[in-house]
Amino acid sequence: MHGNTPYTGPSEDADLSSEQLRTLQNDVASVTEQTRALLPDEFVVGSELTSRTDGTHGTVSVQPPVGRVISTGVPTDASDEEHSDLAHELAAGAALQVKRAISDVDPTAG
Repeated sequence: MHGNTPYTGPSEDADLSSEQLRTLQNDVASVTEQTRALLPDEFVVGSELTSRTDGTHGTVSVQPPVGRVISTGVPTDASDEEHSDLAHELAAGAALQVKRAISDVDPTAG
């Protein structure tokens, strides 16, 4: 009960220094840019930084032309290779969402 309640506020170790925040912003921008480069223009790629009680988090999301939004968190200690892997996984997930959405449509209905 001491620290697992949502109204206790941020923990002391959850705060990022200004340098760590800048690094996270750059990391999120890198994953966003790489993901955008892998997909056609019909896919909308966006990102955000959110401050929660457990710290600041970076998220990159893809809205395919049809299907559900795909998103992932960007860790604060990820390498460039991990950023590339995240971008490829997001792009593949978004493409899969389109495939699923299209296959859910019955071409004989109408």
